[in-house]
Amino acid sequence: MDQIIEFFRYLLNSEEIIRTGGLVLITLIIFVENGLFFGFFLPGDYLLFLSGVFAGTKLLNVPLWLLLICIFGAAVLGSLTGYVTGYYFGGKIKDRPDSLFFKQKYIENTRAAFLRYGNSALIVARFLPVVRTFAPLLAGLIHMPFPYFMLYNVIGGAIWVITLVGGGFYFGEKFPWIINYVHWIIIFFLAVTTFTVVKGYLNARKENRVEKV
Repeated sequence: MDQIIEFFRYLLNSEEIIRTGGLVLITLIIFVENGLFFGFFLPGDYLLFLSGVFAGTKLLNVPLWLLLICIFGAAVLGSLTGYVTGYYFGGKIKDRPDSLFFKQKYIENTRAAFLRYGNSALIVARFLPVVRTFAPLLAGLIHMPFPYFMLYNVIGGAIWVITLVGGGFYFGEKFPWIINYVHWIIIFFLAVTTFTVVKGYLNARKENRVEKV
């Protein structure tokens, strides 16, 4: 049991992932977090930003272009996997009971994002934890036309990766001392993403109440 707990702690520790797993593990985690419903808890935003910081400070000895290509590919292919899963197995997912790694409210929150933003929710969702994981699943579940899905998938993935990885690389290269404040960076991202998710959830509930009235 202790080994399982330590394993999950490791998966949630972006700094440790980057230091020990390198580009391969970063790519794998981004793939899982973007398309497999049980990967919603994995680090996304701050893993991208920190991978850029580590590359900028040369603690991660990977060229920026290779880092961008690998993470972008993982994000797009991960979302594509989620879309295919939702397209062919959406009924089973929709009727799946709540468990440790799945809650029906995740689907409902994602559905609210689609209702609010339309197809562009796939772009917005890239910056929303949990919603990012379930958006491709829901797109497949509602049988969104594949060309539209791939268009928004690629655009959203490019904006997400270039913004966070590129931003992290810039800060790491220009301000190498930022590496000493990794934990504060993680706390900042957690605070921002938590606020965004909670605000979105409350707005969705408010809109649902208005519609019922």
